[in-house]
Amino acid sequence: MDLIERPEPGPGQVRVKLEGCGVCASNLTPWAGPDWMQFPTEPGALGHEGWGVIDAVGDGVTDYAVGDRVAALSYKSYAEYDVADVGAIVRLPDSLAGKPFPGEPLGCAMNIFRRSDIAAGQTVAIVGIGFLGAILTRLASDAGARVIAISRRPFSLDVARNMGAAETIPMDDHYRIIEDVKRLTDGIFCDRVIEAVGKQWPLDLSAELVRERGKLVIAGYHQDGPRQVNMQLWNWRGIDVINAHERDPELYAQGIREAVEAVASGRLDPSSLYTHTYPLDRLDEALNATRDRPDGFLKALVTP
Repeated sequence: MDLIERPEPGPGQVRVKLEGCGVCASNLTPWAGPDWMQFPTEPGALGHEGWGVIDAVGDGVTDYAVGDRVAALSYKSYAEYDVADVGAIVRLPDSLAGKPFPGEPLGCAMNIFRRSDIAAGQTVAIVGIGFLGAILTRLASDAGARVIAISRRPFSLDVARNMGAAETIPMDDHYRIIEDVKRLTDGIFCDRVIEAVGKQWPLDLSAELVRERGKLVIAGYHQDGPRQVNMQLWNWRGIDVINAHERDPELYAQGIREAVEAVASGRLDPSSLYTHTYPLDRLDEALNATRDRPDGFLKALVTP
């Protein structure tokens, strides 16, 4: 294996000696080898869920020091070291010492939850219970909402129940699911529906489950082509459609800070959701597991 020099932090940057990096499902399209990708990628590329300890700081950095443990939103974290802008790192408190902390997906969940405007007494359907859907189930149920979790795998439905779902429905038959939710809500359907899969059918299904003047929250990452929507249904029910993805670095960091506070305080415990860990030289296996989702799989981490 060829070795490369450690990256050097520029002005306003830090270098992080990585302890690990989460594996994101958004990596799967590049992993499949599309024509628009250039291979081989740059070292560490696609990894963006890293955490570790700062071991070098660039010019002008005063708020962080060597030895600080941080979550980093950087983009070459399938590696031993990566550099990050100071605006894209969040300090991890001593109470989280030794615990994995993939900041980007945890922060993403917090941002989606905020955008969803969930309150006590609402009925919330979450379509797709992976890592993100499981965390949103916990956040919504803790907020006092009644959560209906809909997912393909029995294992995922067990996870949803453990995270506070009041009802679970197998995601197998489109019309039966609609009828089940209609029955559970006395024909009203759901105040909020969060689609957390990123595929056409779950998007179609999710829209059917939103009540009149409810909110459809799109949390799934739809990266494999255009989508069609039932605009007649959306018009008729007068629903709000929220694309709950952020690109503003400040909002990314805000979500990660909120996640740090939630985990450090004990309000959120994601530890059981990190189901598979691989050494960095087996990243291919981690990506394959993320794609194939063997029984018991929710989230893979890789460690140097």
